[in-house]
Amino acid sequence: MNQDYIKPDNWSIIEESFDKERVKSSESLFSIGNGAMGQRANFEETYTGETFQGSYIAGIYYPDKTKVGWWKNGYPEYFAKVLNAPNWIGINIEINGESLDLAKCISVANFRRELNMKEGIYYRSFEATLQNGTKIAAKITRFLSLDLDELGIINFEIVPLNGDAKITYQPYLDAGVQNEDANWEEKFWEPLDVNHSKNEAFVTARTFKTNFIATTFMQNTILLEGNNLNCTPSEVVKTSDRIQLTYEVAVAKGKTSAIQKLGGYTVSLNHQDTIAAAKKVIAKGLEIGYSKLAEDQKLAWAKIWEMSDITIDGDVKAQQGIRFNIFQLNQTYLGKDSRLNIGPKGFTGEKYGGSTYWDTEAYCIPFYMATKDQQVARNLLTYRYNQLDKAIENAAKLGLKNGAALYPMVTMNGEECHNEWEITFEEIHRNGAIAFAIFNYYRYTGDYSYIPEKGLEVLIAIARFWQQRATYSTYRNQYVILGVTGPNEYENNVNNNFYTNYLAKWSINYAIEQIDKIEKEYTSDFTRIMNKVHLNKAEITNWKAVADNMYFPYSEEHEVYLQQDGFLDKELIKVNDLDKSQRPINQKWSWDRILRSPYIKQADTLQGFYFFEDDFTKEQLEKHFDFYEPFTVHESSLSPCVHSIQAATLGRMDQAYTFYLRTSRLDLDDYNKEVEEGCHITSMAGTWMSIVEGFGGMRVKNDTLHFEPKIPKEWEGYSFKINFRNQIIKVAVNQKQTSFSHEGDKQINVIVNGKEIIVEPYGLIIV
Repeated sequence: MNQDYIKPDNWSIIEESFDKERVKSSESLFSIGNGAMGQRANFEETYTGETFQGSYIAGIYYPDKTKVGWWKNGYPEYFAKVLNAPNWIGINIEINGESLDLAKCISVANFRRELNMKEGIYYRSFEATLQNGTKIAAKITRFLSLDLDELGIINFEIVPLNGDAKITYQPYLDAGVQNEDANWEEKFWEPLDVNHSKNEAFVTARTFKTNFIATTFMQNTILLEGNNLNCTPSEVVKTSDRIQLTYEVAVAKGKTSAIQKLGGYTVSLNHQDTIAAAKKVIAKGLEIGYSKLAEDQKLAWAKIWEMSDITIDGDVKAQQGIRFNIFQLNQTYLGKDSRLNIGPKGFTGEKYGGSTYWDTEAYCIPFYMATKDQQVARNLLTYRYNQLDKAIENAAKLGLKNGAALYPMVTMNGEECHNEWEITFEEIHRNGAIAFAIFNYYRYTGDYSYIPEKGLEVLIAIARFWQQRATYSTYRNQYVILGVTGPNEYENNVNNNFYTNYLAKWSINYAIEQIDKIEKEYTSDFTRIMNKVHLNKAEITNWKAVADNMYFPYSEEHEVYLQQDGFLDKELIKVNDLDKSQRPINQKWSWDRILRSPYIKQADTLQGFYFFEDDFTKEQLEKHFDFYEPFTVHESSLSPCVHSIQAATLGRMDQAYTFYLRTSRLDLDDYNKEVEEGCHITSMAGTWMSIVEGFGGMRVKNDTLHFEPKIPKEWEGYSFKINFRNQIIKVAVNQKQTSFSHEGDKQINVIVNGKEIIVEPYGLIIV
């Protein structure tokens, strides 16, 4: 049974009524971020119930020492952790001497929280009766500024309902925080300085080992009936890592008292003097003022939605789902800084360390290419180029040489920091996803300059890896790739995973094509790169031998490529024939049993068919989809979107719609019973793809946009925009027709269902 307490709404995530059992889930779902920092939707006031406290700063991490029972050569020394950052949102509140704590109140009524995705603002309100009988109404507004991305704002209003009240506000900063997932229960922050001046306070701390410095700051204003009381704190309590200011205000029954708290982080990644920088942020925030900051927030989000929104008519849950996905992607990464990337949980939790996975290249880049300026996607590719030396070091640890590169499965700075051996050593397909992203970027944007400037070095290092990682089998008289794990992590240490082998062959061939092109057309870049990487014709000949003679397991009986050599040795019981009580198998079965089963965690062979669709016929796709889908349990968040796209391609709209709902509402409906750990941010880009590439049928072929629009029967219509080579196209589909409108300044040719149409600047074509 999936959770269903989130109210359907086109633009907001809404929870009504207070339930202690779902506080942690809601902390994930109502998380906020602005690309530079983010936080779970923890209560500002004291809460003694079950909670998962979490605030995070982009780019700040800690190398948590690997914890394994048996060390193996090549293990990473640490698992990088996104740090639970010092807490700036906290405000202890006492009313007539009693602490406001929803876990202990006599009653909580009219509880409501709303994450308004259109505005980028989080609202919470409730009425509570405290243990001392005092009854109050509270209304809280919180947001993280997009324009001033080091600044967050809280407005906490309280109205006494059954008598006058003495309200004590105690805003604090606390650097004495720990991660929920620390391997050794150690603290990651070393306090350096705690100070305050009037209504401002600052806690500066440094991370152990990585030596990042962060100043956490706050500024407080106390209001009564909207008027600034110009108070200063009546008490200041300081420790080595915490500071709390106290304000007391007498409030008559029915009158509104409020604390407005500005807070946030300034970090050594961006500033030499983090305290001076924090003071400037506070001054700027005060100069703009609360009301204008809130208006600016709405305008900034309106600009984002203008380009990235997808509308769905006639299906509120589907509409809410896609907007939640798009909203979280924009909260997590806005493309301003090539030092940053997209963690699978974004700013909503700590699982997966907050690090970069292959998800970025395989799932996220298409979303950012189509909804932002192409520089954003280029920054994501630059991130990998800047870490090429580390990728070469990673490959050397596995015994590869001569500049071969293995990009890490999990990273913060280019070093591998994943400590499960079957992932670290075997899930090497991530290398191919990075090569594919370079191809995909050029295919979509038409910007070839990245390849001679940076990309070719990456492609060469990846080709070197595949050539060395392949083994020549005298038995088969072909090249094989042994001891790997494909995207389906429910098969470890297998031989000849189809997806991995296909990526290896493709990556080598693509690298050779680009070498030839750059030699002919970019001679100075060619000379520079060849001198740097010491590549010669003989080595390329060795690469080509591997690519031309790669082995792919195949079943003549089923007429499908096999996921790996031993797939047909398994007991092929389909998912529908499994007792529902056994699902999800990753929570019910031993790992040994999972590994011996035919069950597929996520699209594996079908992931190859998704990437390289043009290499196969629709009939081949259909055979492979029909063979593998019945064994797929979709226990990875990255799985349903690929299946949705392929079901739509095959015209199976009921299936495509079911998969779409699953991917778009994965967290809202908590399909995998784990949303309290955080949201699945990177898979949300796959949700966008399931509409644009699945239902919209968008592809880029020969520098031209192609569409094969389809629509689920449950929808009246849908629309999306894409930025294709700086020309903005809007596609609107309903049950009768499809329209294309063009906001760019150049004529654009589009292929719709195999027929070319011409869309003039600011024109509209209906087909």
